[in-house]
Amino acid sequence: MKKVLLMIAVAFIAVISADAQYYVGGTFAINHDKDNDLTTFTIAPEVGYNINNQWAVGGEIGYTHQGSDGLKYNSFHFSPYARFTFYSNDIFRLFVDGAVGIATSKVKGFDAETGFQIGARPGIAIDITDHFAFVTTYGFLGYRDDYRGSSVSGLNFGTEDLNVGFYFKF
Repeated sequence: MKKVLLMIAVAFIAVISADAQYYVGGTFAINHDKDNDLTTFTIAPEVGYNINNQWAVGGEIGYTHQGSDGLKYNSFHFSPYARFTFYSNDIFRLFVDGAVGIATSKVKGFDAETGFQIGARPGIAIDITDHFAFVTTYGFLGYRDDYRGSSVSGLNFGTEDLNVGFYFKF
């Protein structure tokens, strides 16, 4: 057992010291709609790997809960992506994510729905330090079927497609 733990520790240190460009981060949101007495909570951690200066791969796992006196909505989603950076300088990067995703959603008192998406979402990353970045994506071009309560095809710039988060790069 000690040998296994030692091997894991050595592998972890080798990955960090190799400057492999792994990153972790994600988004967190909580809001309350006073008019409809509706509270929404979302947490979506993300992990990825920068293959080179233009390409990265990653994935997001998220949970959303909406609740009021009569409504309870829960949704889980998993969305792997490939990120292509088409412009970068010392401060910021413009990119587009090609993503697929699957989600399961349940409204209390109703059957669960499983949905999926496939499409692209544009974004911007602003490097605050060498290891810390502010990242946002907005919009979606593609197809969704019951994905987190949304079914669209084409171009969508709704508020559900605005993600703001932070990344820590190793």
